[in-house]
Amino acid sequence: MSYLVLARKYRPQSFDDLVGQEHVSQTLGNAIKTGRVHHAFLFTGARGVGKTSAARIFAKALNCEQGLSPQPCNVCQSCREISAGQGLDVFEIDGASNTGVDDIRELRENIRYLPSRSRYKIFIIDEVHMLSTNAFNALLKTLEEPPEHAKFIFATTEPHKIPITILSRCQRFDFRKIPLPLIVARLKEIAAAEGISISERSLGLVARRGEGSMRDAQSTFDQVIAFCGDAVGEDDVQGLLGMVDRRLLVDTLESLLGHDSRRLLHCVCRVDELGHSFRQFCRELVETLRSLVVLKVVPEPEALLDATPDELEELRRLSATVELEDLERAVTVLVRTEAELAGSSFPRLALEMALLRLAHLPSGRDVATLVRQVEDLQRRLESGVPPAERAQPASYASSESIVAERPAPAPVQAQVPEPAQSTAVAAAGKGSDAQAESKPQGWQALVQRINKDRPRLGGVLEHGKLLKLELPLVELGFVEGSFHFSQMQDGDLQAGFVKIAEDYFGQTVTMRVVPIRAQDQAVAPPSLAEERQARESSQRNQVKDEALGHPAVKAAQKILGGEVVQVKPLREGADLGHADRD
Repeated sequence: MSYLVLARKYRPQSFDDLVGQEHVSQTLGNAIKTGRVHHAFLFTGARGVGKTSAARIFAKALNCEQGLSPQPCNVCQSCREISAGQGLDVFEIDGASNTGVDDIRELRENIRYLPSRSRYKIFIIDEVHMLSTNAFNALLKTLEEPPEHAKFIFATTEPHKIPITILSRCQRFDFRKIPLPLIVARLKEIAAAEGISISERSLGLVARRGEGSMRDAQSTFDQVIAFCGDAVGEDDVQGLLGMVDRRLLVDTLESLLGHDSRRLLHCVCRVDELGHSFRQFCRELVETLRSLVVLKVVPEPEALLDATPDELEELRRLSATVELEDLERAVTVLVRTEAELAGSSFPRLALEMALLRLAHLPSGRDVATLVRQVEDLQRRLESGVPPAERAQPASYASSESIVAERPAPAPVQAQVPEPAQSTAVAAAGKGSDAQAESKPQGWQALVQRINKDRPRLGGVLEHGKLLKLELPLVELGFVEGSFHFSQMQDGDLQAGFVKIAEDYFGQTVTMRVVPIRAQDQAVAPPSLAEERQARESSQRNQVKDEALGHPAVKAAQKILGGEVVQVKPLREGADLGHADRD
């Protein structure tokens, strides 16, 4: 017995089975109930959304031997023949193969005769936009005054190519793309009927590949089953479809929004190692950023996003950490980059530079506020009103987004003097030594050595929390479900660590990687990356505090009426009169 593909085996047989097109089902059903069935219908929409299936169901409802009904019985001879595409009075015509005027003339001759045993002669013309202009003209008179026993159903993906004279004689139904959750639900039913074991996340990947087309999703599911058998794994689906791991996309965006350049480059390296197309990766980044924008501006975005509940929750967490202006800017840059990647000789470099440029851009809100502050200062100076006589606007009261500016030379430069810099650096150095001593002897030096030989492994280890260093055992913890935890499951990375560690310690080393739950992160020791961030933050805060307390800075604030929010240490050997103006 020949195999029947899923798209044909599970083809909708009634209006209730037509997923995502309820507006079409209800209208056609009511037309049959009330006896107001038009003589010509035009079904438009993307591929695989149910146009031809709806035409067959409608034909069965009109010619069912049990009587006119919105729900055909699917048991009588007429229904079974139409379902099999063999109805004597239902003619399915391919518009791409019958484009000439002679074909339409033959159709007109056929229309004149009564149906052989059904109520109506029904003509389903698929891809009707492929008909020639002369063929459309030959069809006009028949469409305007057809015999009572004839019905026309046209289907097309490009309605704009159909002459307006034809469109005006048809009832038009626009079929929508099918939402991702509905495709997932349908695929889950098919998997249960076929005895296939597959996770909902894998079904989401298959459904997303369909891009709103149920037929495409079912064809992809057929391919996945052929590859994996009765048990389908997530890694197998991703490898087969060449899709980017959702965790990698989220990790890249976290690195971008957190201004972590090292981690960002590591993500691009991972894309290359997995063999993904950089252009496809860029597209999926843009789609994910678009989802974040929707979450920022729409209170209930479920209908606008193709995402499962778990993915939606993860996207909500990301969107809460970024401003809308920054998202809009990132989308603009990456859309331009995606177009450039098509003809680039160095696609990886182009993507890396675009992501690094975004990671180092100042906040969009800060820039906009700075422009408003400069314009306000210029207006005050032009009006001759001294800054000290004018109250600071309430919108500028949050000092974290305004840099003190001066439009003309002033006697004082708002910068940190050299002594303050030296003090801050010295204090930061002491803090660094204290934190380094808190780690077991040799761990930081070992990671530094690994960074030189294997940067990728070193970058992952920096995010690991050292839970135990009792040779020969080294136990590392990573946040459960994180990108770095998934990477340390790689046997090659673990083997590389063991080899270098044994050479470093001069004895046998055993490595153990354990997951750390989110609620346990507070009690776990900090990773090297977290310690480094804490040191840098402490140093910045100390230097800023000393700068804000300096008499020169206070004088600048009083003269300009501004507030200092960004402090840059002076260069070595510079004095206050030759401060760094960057």
